[in-house]
Amino acid sequence: MNAKVHELLNQQINKEFYSAYLYLDFSNYFEAVGLDGFANWYKIQAQEERDHAMLFYTYLQNESQTVTLDAIAKPDKTFTCHMDVLKAGLEHEEYVTSLINDIYAAAYDVRDFRTMQFLDWFVKEQGEEETNAHDLITKMELFGSDPKSLYMLNQELAARVYSAPSLVL
Repeated sequence: MNAKVHELLNQQINKEFYSAYLYLDFSNYFEAVGLDGFANWYKIQAQEERDHAMLFYTYLQNESQTVTLDAIAKPDKTFTCHMDVLKAGLEHEEYVTSLINDIYAAAYDVRDFRTMQFLDWFVKEQGEEETNAHDLITKMELFGSDPKSLYMLNQELAARVYSAPSLVL
């Protein structure tokens, strides 16, 4: 495997674990303000991110590549309102999309078709993640100022259940 591609894939493990930490931080915020449905949504989001990290980890191991685990940064944002959290979530997903695109571009440059195929699932997944983040913002803009509607939205998010990614390595 090309050294740059290997390095970017290895860094992505850390970025995905950071994403899990970030979403747990979001969950903490919503739990503290009494929106347990929102907290649930982000706890499940954190589980997904941990699984994404493990997919990168397993891929590198399956390719006989060394995995180096670095320290995971502490989330450093402070939120003053619900919308700040949701907008930070969208911003973060757009950032992760840029990271996946960078790895894909590096793999393309060296004709690493196996890594490109592996990343195809993540490209699709990031599209879904950005859509979900946009949808949460839209729903909050529509319903967040009305307590009854916010309650219903919170109930909708409380119903989310975890399902592991279907990517086969």
